[in-house]
Amino acid sequence: MFVPLHDGVPLRFLRAAYVTWGLIALCVGLRLLLALGARDGGDIAVMAGFGTIPAVLLGDAHLPAGLAQAPPWLTPVTGIVLHASLAHLIGNMLFLWVFGDNVEDAMGHLRFLVFFIACGVAGALLHAFMNPESSQPLIGASGAISGVIAAYLMLHPRVRVWGLAFKWVPLRIPAMYALGAWILVQLLSALLDEQRQVGWWAHLGGLGAGAILTPLMIRRGLPLFGRTA
Repeated sequence: MFVPLHDGVPLRFLRAAYVTWGLIALCVGLRLLLALGARDGGDIAVMAGFGTIPAVLLGDAHLPAGLAQAPPWLTPVTGIVLHASLAHLIGNMLFLWVFGDNVEDAMGHLRFLVFFIACGVAGALLHAFMNPESSQPLIGASGAISGVIAAYLMLHPRVRVWGLAFKWVPLRIPAMYALGAWILVQLLSALLDEQRQVGWWAHLGGLGAGAILTPLMIRRGLPLFGRTA
């Protein structure tokens, strides 16, 4: 497992990555609100009401009338900014903090926001299709951030990234190795994890969407795969 900490790649086109910062602030703020609602079970109601529940989205299941919050078709979007725990939040936000600014720089503010949401939706939909009878809500930005990872890997594969391997070993290695290993773990976990407590398929859906959308959404003439312009 590799947790990124810093990449050192400067912005070329933007003054600041306002959308990345805004998404981090939104996710952190909502996690704090969920924590405040945990005392009376309000956090569970919010996660069920705004998270993607495959059996509700694709099947005939329904939430109790008092629990339903967002229409099922909208939950692949609303669930992106909710996180179940502090560890879930920190892990996702570290990836977004390190890699999101450079992807936003390559796309521009608005296109990056559209890209982020599209990857999150793709991840939620693939998760739902692979687990159509599940009644567990899917929440978190993991699918969207997986799309960001795919974009970063296509834009800066040779950049050396500082991070922690196995959560405590400091390393500085090329992104292609660190993120490539992360992608391999997601694929193997999706295929081998029978308990399915983690949305592995959401990660893969976001990765696939990111790989498809990146060439379409980056600035014209911007090279991919470390090539020079």
